[in-house]
Amino acid sequence: MSDTYDPGNDLLPEDITSPDELENLMTTINTVYIDKLNKSVLVVAEQRQGRISSQSLEAIAAGQKLATSLGDECSVAILGAQGGNPAGELTRYKLNFVFAIQHGLLEHYTADAYIAALQQLIRKRVFAYVIFPHTYQVRDFAPALATRFGQVLISDVIAIHAGSDGAPTFVRQLFQGKLNADYRLTPQPASAPCFVSIQAGAFRASDLVEGKASFDTFVPALAADQIRTIPGDPFRESAHTVDLSSAAVIVSVGRGIRERENIPLVQALADALGAELAASRPICDAGWVPIERQVGSSGQTVSPKLYLAVGISGAIQHLVGMKGAKTVIAINKDENAPIFEVADYGVAGDLFEIVPALTKAIQAAKT
Repeated sequence: MSDTYDPGNDLLPEDITSPDELENLMTTINTVYIDKLNKSVLVVAEQRQGRISSQSLEAIAAGQKLATSLGDECSVAILGAQGGNPAGELTRYKLNFVFAIQHGLLEHYTADAYIAALQQLIRKRVFAYVIFPHTYQVRDFAPALATRFGQVLISDVIAIHAGSDGAPTFVRQLFQGKLNADYRLTPQPASAPCFVSIQAGAFRASDLVEGKASFDTFVPALAADQIRTIPGDPFRESAHTVDLSSAAVIVSVGRGIRERENIPLVQALADALGAELAASRPICDAGWVPIERQVGSSGQTVSPKLYLAVGISGAIQHLVGMKGAKTVIAINKDENAPIFEVADYGVAGDLFEIVPALTKAIQAAKT
């Protein structure tokens, strides 16, 4: 087929006689369209019980930034059952389309239904880049979706840079954050969409650009016999787990606290600030603070407005988890501690003198 074929032309060659031949033709059309014309971005947002997740908003911010750098447009898709899809809430942002993918078989998550529904939307509307938040659910189905298009998922991306030829470079970390690796889809231009998931905290939801978006409902062709699994209850942590990723202020404690009996000192500061208490891995491994409050490469990734690090040296494994913080304040007796390299404000001194005085001052200011 000539690459001057117009994808908008509804006329098909007369020798198309089977569904397989039609599918091959449409794949060729999509390839030409992506290669020559299309650089648009689709963000697949995640929702739970009608609420759009904070990580999804961060992924949409990443999608907007990528679309702007490519000179094209960003759209968003949310999957769910009819009447339980919050897609309409996103029409206040600067987006091309907000797609509500609706079907009874999408009421509860299954990988098979999500893959089939998204495959149909992507093939019909044709996108060059498909962006996801890097969540447990996305890790379950997105790699399989990418393989349907002969691609792989570039996962846990922390940054997106424009290359000299205009094609984006995606950055992800290796060896618990010790190395950054650059990934590019090859060949360029690509013949199929590029699939990317965004690490929590890598982009800010506050950077979302407001505007207007068109709303569209997409009903995929799904059948019950396509679903090979029985939907179970959504994944949950233990009942006492705190979602630190949604906390606005976090006070985090490290080995400088010395012993378990001193934890209440930092807890009092967190209470005075109305903050969540968090900790580095050694503190959680010792059982001084619950493991679900660990921040770092093997714990939670956070992006609060204020992150107050008390007695934390700043090992790379910890920095990976809190690099999304808008403002970082560090208290450490070692003035050469790595935490000061990323801190906006630092206090080099004895935390056992500084923290009680700071707590007292905050409490006095609130009365």
